Amino acid sequence: MLEMSVQSGQLAAILMMAFALGLDAFSLGIGVGMRGIRLRHVLNIGLLTALFHMLMPLLGLLAGHYVGALLGKVTGLAAGGLLVLLGGHMIVNSFQKEEGRPVNHTTLLGMLMFSIGVSIDSFSVGVSLGMFAHDAVLIITSFGAVGGLLSICGLMIGRKAGSRLGNYGEMAGGAILLLFGLMFIF
Repeated sequence: MLEMSVQSGQLAAILMMAFALGLDAFSLGIGVGMRGIRLRHVLNIGLLTALFHMLMPLLGLLAGHYVGALLGKVTGLAAGGLLVLLGGHMIVNSFQKEEGRPVNHTTLLGMLMFSIGVSIDSFSVGVSLGMFAHDAVLIITSFGAVGGLLSICGLMIGRKAGSRLGNYGEMAGGAILLLFGLMFIF
């Protein structure tokens, strides 16, 4: 009974982290969708985002497992510190305005830039989780499914209505990761 409770707690934590990371794809998806995008491109971007939301944490898990073996007892502090830094970075980025020429997200290069850009944070979280987590398949599939679905939702919402949810989504995701980081430290 206790083991099942621990497993469900770990699942909830992993899903919350996946949601926090997926909010970045959601918020950027709203902005891209507001510029106009076809349904086939929405699906392509969603699938690529899911793929990179699985690949990046996989690489992070491998690196984190190695780092965790090197750090030993300070692994929890290092993992928590990494999540605090990543969450803080996401919160700060939510306040910054993007300047420059918009990318055409209907091209393969544009879709790859979107997918990699919103998935790169998953690498850092993967490193943190790799220091102590053991269920890599659950982590990778959760991150991929949630990231892909949230990017599709953001793109679809952006297509239908133009709102200012983008910055708030990234800010909320950063706050969730920051909170998890503090929980690992304390």
